[in-house]
Amino acid sequence: MREFTIRVGRHRAIRLPAVVWLTLVWMLLWDRPSVPNLLTGLALAVLLQLAFPLPPIGPQLRLRPAGLIVFVLRAAADLLHSAGPLAWQAAGGRGRAKRNSVIAVPLRTRSDLILTIMAISLSATPGTLVLDVRHSDATLFLHVLGAADDAAVEKARRDVQALEHRTVRAFGTPADLRALREDRS
Repeated sequence: MREFTIRVGRHRAIRLPAVVWLTLVWMLLWDRPSVPNLLTGLALAVLLQLAFPLPPIGPQLRLRPAGLIVFVLRAAADLLHSAGPLAWQAAGGRGRAKRNSVIAVPLRTRSDLILTIMAISLSATPGTLVLDVRHSDATLFLHVLGAADDAAVEKARRDVQALEHRTVRAFGTPADLRALREDRS
């Protein structure tokens, strides 16, 4: 994948996709687009990259459109599905289990990018919260609301593994895909 970069000195670089992304975020923060906002956003994007240089994402990021669509649609469905029971439990509704669990879920992939996307996705879903990530063996530790018995805990683990599968299908490298295939064998 070719990276569009302007080198500034030996240790600094301005990555054009990052400039575009940061400028877009800046424009979205304002009430309406204007030329001064665009120019200010471009200047800030360049200054941010010079002040806080980040390593390129490089070969870790792969966007697969079909996998991305499945990932986004399922994330939206998970948000809608979990919000109702969570609100019911928070309001003290009858018949809902009050017991919660902290579970460990080992992942099959070791990619920092996949771990990060998984942690953000899980924390954004009502009812789950990532407490810790152990990089050495790619294990996520989660607090899961309403996990009243072993069956609910196992279902939560299967849900996390299914999310890992969708995440790798949307963003993973060929090595991540191989890790999923090898685990199924």
